[in-house]
Amino acid sequence: MSKKDTKTQENQRISFSSTKVQSQFPDFLDIQIKSFEDFFQLETRPDQRGSEGLYRTFAENFPISDTRNQFVLEFLDYFVDPPRYSIDECIERGLTYSVPLKARMKLFCTDPEHEDFETVVQDVYLGTIPYMTASGSFIINGAERVIVSQLHRSPGVFFGQSYHANGTKLYSSRIIPFKGSWIEFATDINSVMYAYIDRKKKLPLTTLLRAIGYEKDKDILEIFDLAEEIKVSKTTIKKAIGKKLAARVLNTWHEDFVDEDTGEVVSIERNEIILDRETIIEKDHLDQIVDSGVKSILVHKEDNKSADYAIIHNTLQKDPTNSEKEAVEYIYRQLRNAEPPDEETARGIIDKLFFSDQRYSLGEVGRYRLNKKLGLSISEEIQVLTKEDIISIIKYLIELVNSKAEVDDIDHLSNRRVRTVGEQMAAQFGVGLARMARTIRERMNVRDNEVFTPIDLINAKTLSSVINSFFGTNQLSQFMDQTNPLSEITHKRRLSALGPGGLSRERAGFEVRDVHYTHYGRLCPIETPEGPNIGLISSLCVFAKVNNLGFIETPYRKVENGKVELSDEPIYLSAEEEESKVIAQANAPINENGEFVNERVTAREDGDFPVVEPGQVELMDIAPNQIASISASLIPFLEHDDANRALMGSNMMRQAVPLLKPQAPIVGTGLEKQVAKDSRILINAEGNGTVIYVDADIITINYDRTEDQEMVSFDSSEKTYNLTKFRKTNQGTTITLKPIVKVGDRVEKGQVLCDGYATEDGELAIGRNLVVAFMPWKGYNFEDAIVINEKVVREDWFTSIHIDEYSLDVRDTKLGMEELTADIPNVSEEATKDLDENGMIRIGAEVKPGDILIGKITPKGESDPTPEEKLLRAIFGDKAGDVKDASLKASPSLRGVVIDKKLFSRSIKDKRRRSQDKAIIDSIEAEFQKKFDELRDQLLDKLFVLLDGKTSQGVFNDLNEEVIKKGTKYSKKALSSVEDYLNLTGAESVWVVDEDKNDQIKELLHNYKIKYNDLMGALNRERFTISVGDELPAGIVKLAKIYIAKKRKLKVGDKMAGRHGNKGIVSRIVRDEDMPFLEDGTPVDIVLNPLGVPSRMNIGQIYETVLGWAGLKLGKTYATPIFDGAHIDQINDLTDQAGLPRFGTTYLYDGGTGERFAQKATVGVIYMLKLGHMVDDKMHSRSIGPYSLITQQPLGGKAQFGGQRFGEMEVWALEAFGASNILREILTVKSDDVIGRAKTYESIVKGEPMPEPGIPESFNVLLHELQGLGLDINLEE
Repeated sequence: MSKKDTKTQENQRISFSSTKVQSQFPDFLDIQIKSFEDFFQLETRPDQRGSEGLYRTFAENFPISDTRNQFVLEFLDYFVDPPRYSIDECIERGLTYSVPLKARMKLFCTDPEHEDFETVVQDVYLGTIPYMTASGSFIINGAERVIVSQLHRSPGVFFGQSYHANGTKLYSSRIIPFKGSWIEFATDINSVMYAYIDRKKKLPLTTLLRAIGYEKDKDILEIFDLAEEIKVSKTTIKKAIGKKLAARVLNTWHEDFVDEDTGEVVSIERNEIILDRETIIEKDHLDQIVDSGVKSILVHKEDNKSADYAIIHNTLQKDPTNSEKEAVEYIYRQLRNAEPPDEETARGIIDKLFFSDQRYSLGEVGRYRLNKKLGLSISEEIQVLTKEDIISIIKYLIELVNSKAEVDDIDHLSNRRVRTVGEQMAAQFGVGLARMARTIRERMNVRDNEVFTPIDLINAKTLSSVINSFFGTNQLSQFMDQTNPLSEITHKRRLSALGPGGLSRERAGFEVRDVHYTHYGRLCPIETPEGPNIGLISSLCVFAKVNNLGFIETPYRKVENGKVELSDEPIYLSAEEEESKVIAQANAPINENGEFVNERVTAREDGDFPVVEPGQVELMDIAPNQIASISASLIPFLEHDDANRALMGSNMMRQAVPLLKPQAPIVGTGLEKQVAKDSRILINAEGNGTVIYVDADIITINYDRTEDQEMVSFDSSEKTYNLTKFRKTNQGTTITLKPIVKVGDRVEKGQVLCDGYATEDGELAIGRNLVVAFMPWKGYNFEDAIVINEKVVREDWFTSIHIDEYSLDVRDTKLGMEELTADIPNVSEEATKDLDENGMIRIGAEVKPGDILIGKITPKGESDPTPEEKLLRAIFGDKAGDVKDASLKASPSLRGVVIDKKLFSRSIKDKRRRSQDKAIIDSIEAEFQKKFDELRDQLLDKLFVLLDGKTSQGVFNDLNEEVIKKGTKYSKKALSSVEDYLNLTGAESVWVVDEDKNDQIKELLHNYKIKYNDLMGALNRERFTISVGDELPAGIVKLAKIYIAKKRKLKVGDKMAGRHGNKGIVSRIVRDEDMPFLEDGTPVDIVLNPLGVPSRMNIGQIYETVLGWAGLKLGKTYATPIFDGAHIDQINDLTDQAGLPRFGTTYLYDGGTGERFAQKATVGVIYMLKLGHMVDDKMHSRSIGPYSLITQQPLGGKAQFGGQRFGEMEVWALEAFGASNILREILTVKSDDVIGRAKTYESIVKGEPMPEPGIPESFNVLLHELQGLGLDINLEE
């Protein structure tokens, strides 16, 4: 048995976990993949699609009718065709991996006069839609991108408070809708409540109440039960003496007058205030009230409630309106700054703003939050505001004013929700379809008496442009971080508070960025960037899920009467559902029956940490690493690290470059396997089966299938996987996979079949285990510098391969066609020796700076040739002078080997070529027709087996036409008579009485349709390739690409780091014999400075070092989950077992002298990573290079081949030393003295003395600026 085999069998990590039940992690990419599946619902049969995602967006925008309601365009269903190109082809050619979206539309006429207009059902092409790859990313213009989920304020109602300058507390409530106007209610310093619409227009609350139907003071007071009514009569009115009036007493009469415009007699209502509100009724007032003719009066109720609701009385006093009519007109004037044309229009404005489905929607989430907060039970279908909502909000706000309720915590996770990929795409589709609907309506209105079809109405570009701009330019559509599998998976699980509709860096304060107690188990408190985005970008915890309303949930075990339900599935709770629950920690000791061992249990309740009795505990955490994200959960002994260093550690693991010889850590956390599996980089078995073929490029597996699965499937049970070889990632690192299974092996669903790209034996392996000594070494590891053993470099332990892609396009210019060729003017034969006839460098060639990678010539502008040139052209032909060299050359820092080259070209056709192509296409079509026929025969055979001898219950197609009549006995003939089986997915179809059989047939037809579409896609691809050639961006005729691999060994200047935020730069690579060595003669691999540990407080690295040494000696690997890891006693037991000193402290010997060092040092095995900040990418020196056009100073930066800036402070330094000559040289001939620098170069070449410097260009720039101001300035000698 080979060593590898033993390793695989022994590779079960020894876990130190103390928790009784090990919980299964959810799929780490669920947040992306599930969200996208829910959006498209492609796996769901059309008749079973839920009202979400794309289906819902269509349903909201259709049907569309013209202004006279004569024509109606209805949406029936949508479907997608297979993608035209595979993922690899899209990456190579710089294309978008997308699927064509088609919608089935029905157009009919409601006008009986249009007799010639028949109902049309058509499949309409709506453009191509970027499609998610199996690993949760999108390929846009050849680059992998990720749509990051956004964490934003949830729709709903929020109650807040603020302080006025004079110290008064002001309360407000804001209703945030999914779409539509914001409305806010707020109090002011005079205890009056106002309503604000869209944050600007302010009106008294009672005005709004009148406008929505509570017209009279009486109606408003009755809502809050603030007044009692007293009938006006000689006897009863006496009861009112001494009470306060709650509403005005008005004397009302009507006056008639003649309208001058129309001559009509119009009656107008007049009011006179007899007694105002808040008047205390006295005896003198009684006669006035009786004489006014009012039927009843309203007086304040004498109770505590009245005092609480004083704010309503104050607001009524401020209210300028007395009736609904006045109120709606007042609101119209406030919002529009104009007089309303009529009462109807004025009334419509409020309805449109808050009570119309078209303009306003709280969404499911908003309605749920509103109901939950206010204790309402309004149906979830009603997503507009109701009067009940507004009244409940006002009542709650009044309770708030009276300190009987709490304000909301805006950072509580019940008030923030996640917008996943699917929701963001649905929103973009909504925008695109709304634009499309507008053009459809316009086109319908123009077509009056013509006959037209859905295709004539729809312009697909409207939708595509919105979707493309979203994927290309949106802040949340990001270039995927693909340095290693961890960085990829983390990027897909990232949550950002930035982006459209979110926060901006500048405006976000400390509270938003801070860790909140509801983040527990939902958002990682550790992993967030350093810098301006800190706290705004966070990562989902390992167990967290996003529910269908967009709230983050985390799992708990139920606890009843002090007993934990270990066997039950854990329950997922959102932050709101978890409120006020008493929750025990995951590592609280429990016995076999699930009962708590201790009499007092440390628990969590909201933001507090009480110690309670077991009987009070309601829930228990599922795992100790529940609170951290994937990156943080990969740091062993995280519990011994300071949070700031842990943050750096988790961020740096994402920058680790995949190594040529990766190694899984000896000390892991048990999460390594899951990360490698869920990153989808490796190939995982799709089911149980047997390996039947393996080589370096492919693995073939025969999967086990049941009879029923066999019956409904059209695919073979054998599946072949291609292994990726030397694929360039977004960051230029390399993906190369190699198989780890053998022929005959049994595989289980989800099992990893290959290795490579920072994995070993199916575990994440982003670095190497090195023997480390913590000790100073001749000052070379001062300030975090790292001393490395030469053996590490020699054995290629930290060697990585990086791939650069270089491309050159060929265009058709105005002067003529460019050309790829090895025949380049004025270039030696030596320089073109590696180029082929297309001018592309050969595979395997070694590339040095300045080498030609792709030879290209471009036509030059024609100038009149001199007689000599004419003679030369006459002798040597026309080619000599009219082209210039436009080749792609290797940049100054490029050294490597060409590993691949590709040439894409559009086909340019003549007549003969076209006829040849037609013949090829005909033969391909005939071949595919044969495949289609075979597929149909296969379907008929399967249907016959399922339906033989049974009777039809009525089979309908998508147009609801009966295809197989009810009562027909199924036979081969009856089944063959059906022309098209693709459109038999109609919901009405009942093939047989047996429901299971019916579902099986529908599944079979669904699979048939998928297989048919796959074949159709392949046929269209082949047709397209032959007729058009390669699809290239506009204006490009050919595209040449060269891939160059660079093998990078570890060098002085490279950045390395451990997993605990212990980073440093390699300062010296020392020969084996000079390194400090152990008592048994083993030289250490790496020497780190011990001073880097105490002040940084990342002691986790010391624990890891000691346990790693024991693991190396015993040949074992360990899993020490965070917050549940190995205890120092357990580590000591293992070091004793391995015969090593406790705590890893031992004497080392000087490699140079062989003498023992005076003090013991900590020695062990540490896991180190090489980070993406490599010296080769940063080191750079300039000789003569490009200059800025205006200032004539050298450019800056490596990319521009620039120089180092010699700024103001540097000038002061030289002035302080009095180094006048050096200073003059730097500011003139080395910078912007154009003539002087040319002369200097000349004198250096000729060996002459240096010339005198001239005038720097910056002086000339100053002169020109002054002249530009109109000043006449001349230089005098």
